[in-house]
Amino acid sequence: MSHGQVWRAHRQYAATAARWTADHWRKEAERRRALRAERKPLVRDARRALATARAIDPEGVTPLRHRAERELRTAKRRVPDPLWLFATKTAAALGVAGYVWLPHVSARAWVWSAVAVVAAVTALSVWIAVREHDTTGLKPTAEESALLKRLQPQHWKEHAEQRGLAGTLTGRTKLTEAGIVCAVRLDGTWTATKLRAAEDHIRALLGARTSLRMQIKAGKQGGWAEVIVRTRSAADGDDLKWTPERRSLGVDTVTGDAVTVPLGERLLIAGRSGAGKSVASRPLLYDASEGATNALVIIDLKRVEGRLWDHRARVASTPREVIDVTDELETEMLDRLSILPKGQDTWTPTPDRPRITVVVDEGAEVMTAADKVPYETETSDGKTRTVNRSALPALESIARMGRAACIDLWWMTQKPTIGDGIPKQIAPQVGVSICLAVRTPAEARVVLGEDAQAKGWNADELPVPGVALIRDGKRKPDPVKVRYMDKAVVIALPDRTPWSRSAAPTVEAAGTPTPTLTLVKDTTAETAPATDSATDRVLKAIETADEPVRQKDLVTLTGLSKGAVSKAIKSLTTGGIVTRTLDGRLALTRGDDSAAA
Repeated sequence: MSHGQVWRAHRQYAATAARWTADHWRKEAERRRALRAERKPLVRDARRALATARAIDPEGVTPLRHRAERELRTAKRRVPDPLWLFATKTAAALGVAGYVWLPHVSARAWVWSAVAVVAAVTALSVWIAVREHDTTGLKPTAEESALLKRLQPQHWKEHAEQRGLAGTLTGRTKLTEAGIVCAVRLDGTWTATKLRAAEDHIRALLGARTSLRMQIKAGKQGGWAEVIVRTRSAADGDDLKWTPERRSLGVDTVTGDAVTVPLGERLLIAGRSGAGKSVASRPLLYDASEGATNALVIIDLKRVEGRLWDHRARVASTPREVIDVTDELETEMLDRLSILPKGQDTWTPTPDRPRITVVVDEGAEVMTAADKVPYETETSDGKTRTVNRSALPALESIARMGRAACIDLWWMTQKPTIGDGIPKQIAPQVGVSICLAVRTPAEARVVLGEDAQAKGWNADELPVPGVALIRDGKRKPDPVKVRYMDKAVVIALPDRTPWSRSAAPTVEAAGTPTPTLTLVKDTTAETAPATDSATDRVLKAIETADEPVRQKDLVTLTGLSKGAVSKAIKSLTTGGIVTRTLDGRLALTRGDDSAAA
């Protein structure tokens, strides 16, 4: 290498070191300036407290004055010097130390001192480089630069009073992948809730656009709040299109992590029309219908979304189909619970009797259309009469007891109000709430909890469509951008055999045949009608009763729904096993009948 090349290399290194030093000097100066602006008001507060203490105790005989003096000294120590003053003091201290100490230093001590200084400088340089290294590579946009400038304590202090924010002062501000985060000190009567109500004043002070999402919550310590301006999202740049390799529900806009919801939870998925409930649920429906031990049942009276999944799920799209499938599900649930081994909390899914996920889309429609469905039943005198049946009792029973039987209910609605879109018996059973944009804060509280607004679960402020809040007891109120699963992708999924109770085996997982009750009436055992679990329970209740029983009493005795009892009685009366008395009560058919287990 020539001398010219060496000189150019050294000059380049020197220029780089100068730029690096200047950049770090600027950053440190700005940091100290922000800390001084943040902590100097604390010194003023401590001085006022000390003046008050001196007025109360001029002789200094009580701890009040001494405590105030200690707090003032502590507040002063926490205020850093400006960088120029800090550098001047450091240089002066080094100069005095060198003037006093250097003449007495031996040559050997000089050598080791030089080695120690070089090592210390190198270590300090490495530490500063690592500490100050920007791993995010975030560069503020023009909008963010303007907001960061207006969030500086000097600007905030000058304009806070005229914007109705007197008594507040911004602290340290940082740019993250989720936007701008700024701490705000609260004086006097200010609280985080009151500051949240003054969001319009903050937006005016910052000159922020109306559509820019802003979140205000309590700080990490008392007297502080935190303002988050969502100028960007951690999900920006990610491909949110669903593929089998990207099977998560969505991406957290704050952390950038993939968000998943495991099977086995009872879900409530809510959002106003057009918020994207169907699209958000498709990745979940895929997981619920995939695998040898999973089965999917969809109740869709709108006949739109369910039609996409009818090649791999059991779909009920009419009120009668809804009642039939809920009766089957309730019977299956009770059957599993009756044979669940002692000491085992939950059913173990198998390919023959899998985990069943029941999805109701749209809940308000089911509550209306499948509530009073006319059914014709045959009376004891051979006549037929019409009775109204509802699917809600069976769905409520599944919501309450289905978890142990591995039958999970997912309720979807665009009317997230109790009684209109969510049944009163189902709402308390929900374990995970997925809320897209809703119209009012009241709807957000129904879905996400009464403390939703106080803790930042503001679903009424979410953009439309495709952004959701997920509350499962673990997550923070960070918005999630849901993945987009196209209709064509759903239609192209491989076919699966839909679940049906008629296809369930008679031999259980333990290898023991299910006991069945057979009634013999001048026939052989081969020709006697077989009964399922619900029919067994109804027949046993009638048989053990001392006198004929009423049908409504059987609901209490068996613990079954009205629909399941009605279906069992119809089967027993048609087979001639049970008959109705003149007053409509039910009893076993007399004569040569005998029961054998």
